[in-house]
Amino acid sequence: MIVLDPAHGGADSGARGETLVEKDAVLQMARSVRAELEHHGFRVVLTRNDDSNPTYDGRAAAANAYRDAIFITLHISSTGAAGTVRAYYDQFGAPLPVAAAANSKASNSPPGGLVPWNEAQRPYLDSSHRLADLIQGELAQSFAGSPPISSGVPVRAMRSVAAPAVAVEISSVATPTPDLLMASATPLGAAIARAIASYRVANYGGAR
Repeated sequence: MIVLDPAHGGADSGARGETLVEKDAVLQMARSVRAELEHHGFRVVLTRNDDSNPTYDGRAAAANAYRDAIFITLHISSTGAAGTVRAYYDQFGAPLPVAAAANSKASNSPPGGLVPWNEAQRPYLDSSHRLADLIQGELAQSFAGSPPISSGVPVRAMRSVAAPAVAVEISSVATPTPDLLMASATPLGAAIARAIASYRVANYGGAR
């Protein structure tokens, strides 16, 4: 199950441009990306499908409800070269507390043990990093000027997700017209689909 998370919503508008507000644009893009992913045979749910603003925990719970989920949170940057896209995996600033680390290590499967809710992503960091690199590799081929590899940054939206999780950020909300940005939704969805298919083959031998 692919869980698409359109960032922001409600009173949280996100980045603002002259003609675009991130919360609205990213929801529209998420719907188009969902259609493209479904076209490639994936099952997809959105964490929001209206102008609501689920909590970080609520967004994470949407992914954690499934046994084999992949979580993709979509953002539109306030700056950056127009037409470029970046993928990020979560990066923790401090090591896992000793007791939680011991519980996680002793478990046969992630997240395992009594890992704190806000540490749920930690056991999946390697998987998330691999998936982010695959997505970024596809994005670099589809969107000229995009970097070849992903980056690790602290992303609160992914912190409580007990599954591979990646943030995808499109540049930028400052585009002259909404159409220029919205036109990237279909190739964005196709790039993500190819990357997830490659990830599935590498990790599960292609089984759905």
